[in-house]
Amino acid sequence: MGHINTKKYRGSRTCGGGTHKNRRGAGNRGGRGRAGANKHHFIVAMREGFRKGYIHKGFRRPAAVVSPTFTVNVGELDELVDYLFENEAEYVEKEGDLYKVNLTHVGFDKVLGSGKVTKKLSVTAPAFSASAAAKIEEAGGECIECDECECCCGDEESEEEESEE
Repeated sequence: MGHINTKKYRGSRTCGGGTHKNRRGAGNRGGRGRAGANKHHFIVAMREGFRKGYIHKGFRRPAAVVSPTFTVNVGELDELVDYLFENEAEYVEKEGDLYKVNLTHVGFDKVLGSGKVTKKLSVTAPAFSASAAAKIEEAGGECIECDECECCCGDEESEEEESEE
């Protein structure tokens, strides 16, 4: 079989597509939009980032960089604080009608403001949403923001330093 010189067809009416009627209409395109993404346009769809049951285009942060944020709502905290105190959870203390809750020991990163606060709560956590802080302080409690290391390790280190002196 001889070599076909396609350069001479460039710019012509058909350019190797047969008669001019062969490339007419939407049927030649193979569908509209993402039609055939899992069939006859699979390679094109895969190259563009569309796969079966998975649509993704653009940048996605690597999983090693992304860390999940563990949150709790003030409404849930308000409902569970009696139960936690009765079952002697180590991170819940009660002084009169004030419940002291240290969420850094449990592993929560942020307190969110969904729900109602009916009890006085003194909550220690790394972060609070504005609505959560407002609801806790409105009920007569307080919000104490601290780093996880400051709350857990900072007290022990300062006690050890004092005992050494």
